[in-house]
Amino acid sequence: MGAQYTLASQSVTLIAVADAANMTDNGYPFFLQGGSSTMLLRIREVASGGESSSAAVVSMVFGRDSTVAATGISGCTNGADDASTTAPGTLPVFGRVSTTKPQASATLGHLIQHPFNAYGGGHGWQARHGEEKTLVGNTASLGELSYRGFTGSTGIVSAHCMYEIA
Repeated sequence: MGAQYTLASQSVTLIAVADAANMTDNGYPFFLQGGSSTMLLRIREVASGGESSSAAVVSMVFGRDSTVAATGISGCTNGADDASTTAPGTLPVFGRVSTTKPQASATLGHLIQHPFNAYGGGHGWQARHGEEKTLVGNTASLGELSYRGFTGSTGIVSAHCMYEIA
């Protein structure tokens, strides 16, 4: 088993993103991509919870991007799950602010979709062993995954993604 990490994003005011559209800085919880052309990441869990002060229906989508972010590592936290983990020489790239904006893929599908009321509601997905979602490398379209509010989604959410560097 490789090094395990948790990527988190707090109190994000969603800006809805349709398939084939660019994300807006700080308007989605996160993107995650490999730190090299061969890095393999196994996603073990994705979850979000609402923090809105009134009813706000959201449909969170975890899916592949057809355009990958450039110059990330901003707006999120990322930490090793095990305090004794020795960080690998190269870490994944992540964030919710980037110079090149991630673009949600219109053809590679929604790997996970979480609809809920952001007025205190929440939703999560956890992989069974061997059923993790994966990404490989750092190029479109298999090297980046993002978590975003789909068309019509408004509200404030916090989210996390637990993953392993394989």
